[in-house]
Amino acid sequence: MKNIFGLLFVVLIIFPLKGITQSKPPSPPNIAAKGYLLIDFKSGKILAEQASSEKLDPASITKLMTAYTVFKSIKSGQIGLDDEVLISEKAWRTQGSRMFIEAGKKVKVTDLLKGMIIQSGNDASVALAEHAAGTEETFVQIMNQLAIDLGMSNTNYTNSTGLSNNNHYTSASDIAKLAKALIEEFPDYYRWYSEKQYTFNGIKQSNRNSLLWRDESVDGIKTGYTENAGYCLVASAEREGMRLISIVLGTESASARSSESQALLNYGFRFYETYSLWGENESISNERVWKGESDSTELVVKNQIFVTLPRNNKNRVIIKKIINEVITAPINTNTKLGSIQAELDGEIIAKASLYSSEIINEGNFFTNAWDELLILLK
Repeated sequence: MKNIFGLLFVVLIIFPLKGITQSKPPSPPNIAAKGYLLIDFKSGKILAEQASSEKLDPASITKLMTAYTVFKSIKSGQIGLDDEVLISEKAWRTQGSRMFIEAGKKVKVTDLLKGMIIQSGNDASVALAEHAAGTEETFVQIMNQLAIDLGMSNTNYTNSTGLSNNNHYTSASDIAKLAKALIEEFPDYYRWYSEKQYTFNGIKQSNRNSLLWRDESVDGIKTGYTENAGYCLVASAEREGMRLISIVLGTESASARSSESQALLNYGFRFYETYSLWGENESISNERVWKGESDSTELVVKNQIFVTLPRNNKNRVIIKKIINEVITAPINTNTKLGSIQAELDGEIIAKASLYSSEIINEGNFFTNAWDELLILLK
């Protein structure tokens, strides 16, 4: 009987999805940068890349992790947005871009965050680090631990600002992981990255991300520059429900980082589309249950699954279901009962496990005996 229960059967379904078949998209544009990456936010599909795993100086792109670390501290209740931070002399003296805070004065965490995000203030970064962890050095340890937690294997931070250091580096692929986590986990704070200007202490400064003025679909995210790193930009844009993240590191000018990022975003939106293949807890099929209090159950996909495809290729997607031939009670909602996968041109583009939508307890003696007989006949 154990061998029978282990059998599987495969159901092949070709969905008549609407659309016009289109050949593969053209190659991505040539990008003049040390490293770059274009990725879909929802599916994680990489649409263009070059040297995306190479360790590079991130300059002020570092502040994405500084912000992420502070957001984590706020979420945990360790610090608050309305906390007043006493500005240290170290923060005040920090070199590079500034929001012009003054030593010995108190500034709210909210203001410091805006000063760091919108104005790229190095002084604000250090002040936030000291408030969240006591010292910038301790804060950097937390930054590096969070990088490990996010799977950023080509990253190491030595400061909260992005000032150049031989042991301070990351990669385009690691930045993509961080940007995705920041947008996904902290949407309420992410909106600050779309603000074009910020005034503090009577000084108005503009966001250095010029794409916020050039492309209304762009809503973030961060620029960076040092002589060693070159001009860098992480940009994110959303059009018709499709969000892309582009990372461009080491271009030759501020205008180049913007134009190269724009080229990547336009390429992705023009030639690709992202859609939900299966929704959260979506029912895939109704299957027979043996020896249970109920004789059937809905098999569902637990998490929403997105795919990114060349435009107008939905009608060429092939769906395959692989389901246990004999499903017997007791069953819980964490018992894998099969799987489903989507293929395009013989390549698996998405897959998910299937689970029962409900707990089904074992039936009584008579149900078990009768179903045992039917299984034998089957």
